[in-house]
Amino acid sequence: MFFARLSDVPRTISFRTALIFLALFICSFLALFGYIYWQTTGYLLKEVDGELYRAIDVRSRQTGPIRLQEMLDHSKGDPNNLAPFTLFDASGNPTAGPMKTIPKFGTLDQPHEFSWSAPGGHDRPVRFIVHRLDDGSTLVVAEDIHDIREFHELLMNALISGGSLLILVGLIGAVALGYSARRRLDVLTRSIRRIVAGDLGRRLPIRGNGDDIDRLSDVVNGMLDAIERLMGELKGVCDDIAHDLRTPLTRLIGGLERARRHRLSESEYLEAVDEALDEAKGMMQTFRALLRISQIEAGARRSNFSTVDLNKIGADVEELFEPLAEERDIRLEFVAAGRPALVLGDPQLLFDATCNLLDNALKFAPDKGRVEVRVIADSTRSGLSISDNGPGIPAEERESVFRRLYRGEASRNMPGNGLGLSMVSAVARLHDMSLEIHDARPGCRMEMMGKAAPQ
Repeated sequence: MFFARLSDVPRTISFRTALIFLALFICSFLALFGYIYWQTTGYLLKEVDGELYRAIDVRSRQTGPIRLQEMLDHSKGDPNNLAPFTLFDASGNPTAGPMKTIPKFGTLDQPHEFSWSAPGGHDRPVRFIVHRLDDGSTLVVAEDIHDIREFHELLMNALISGGSLLILVGLIGAVALGYSARRRLDVLTRSIRRIVAGDLGRRLPIRGNGDDIDRLSDVVNGMLDAIERLMGELKGVCDDIAHDLRTPLTRLIGGLERARRHRLSESEYLEAVDEALDEAKGMMQTFRALLRISQIEAGARRSNFSTVDLNKIGADVEELFEPLAEERDIRLEFVAAGRPALVLGDPQLLFDATCNLLDNALKFAPDKGRVEVRVIADSTRSGLSISDNGPGIPAEERESVFRRLYRGEASRNMPGNGLGLSMVSAVARLHDMSLEIHDARPGCRMEMMGKAAPQ
């Protein structure tokens, strides 16, 4: 297994990226080292040439006898021939110095190099300059550059060894990065395969270091949360449809069967037909509500988004439901925000969602009770809060009430199809708003909050 994974390392992005950076680093290393090599060797040779030119200048100003004596003294003082200065007469015969012949050169008074076999020594590299004196003699000034050549070799060896070590360490690092990335991707792959196999509760592992894979895993986990929620809602919808629609279908079928078995008068027959129509219309409204929720969750209404002031939405909803509240002697209060409560959204959907929240509050508020619609706004958030002093929603049911067709025990005998809060939840998700249930003590308070739109 280890070797199989190791063979896959060259195909990983981390390994290839590491190789690219290694190549860039090697190029930078060669450029830097080449510059240092060029500057150092150039500086050393310039120093040698400077010494040679100074020696020519000094010897050129001397008279013949003094120059000859200086050359003889120089040869005696340089037994190792590290600076083999030699003076040749006009015929090319040496008169002072260790050289026997004038070395081959291209141009007078220009530095040249040659390999010189010094007396009693090995061939050594020598840098020299040939200068023609006024009396027709030839002066050759030279300096042994063996140490400089050794320094050059030392630099080249350092380049080769350092470059080899750099490549080795870089390749090891690239393999380590690729292998680590491969192992991590194997973990992610195994998790994804288990999820595909049906384990929707599983999530991609996150290390917590905030790297690219962590960020991608976090996004995928959010997607899996949404998928798991939707799958749960789908299962819940199927169960709730089978449970909640069974009763009206049973009543519909039973009524039609009774009308067929019994001899009914025309008025009784029409009454049975009306009851069947009412049941069918109720089921049709349920399916229409389900279809609308699906359309909202699909994001089909985002094209209608505009800047909406929730103060106006709240005021319109309060005005619409005020007669219903007066019928039951419920005190309906509207509290606007002290500033524009702007959000980006669909005005009609936000109006419908607020209507559902207020209708739900009025439905559970007792006669002569109190319901409050409050608009909340600050520099960053805007939203609506609707509270009542009814029985409230138990903590264990606060997540379930947003499921389609879910009806708690307290609402079983009340009119409705259990889709109002589901539609509100879908609208909130479409607008990236939070929908929370709080205890109003007594009663229930629902808050729908979102990001404030710029004014």
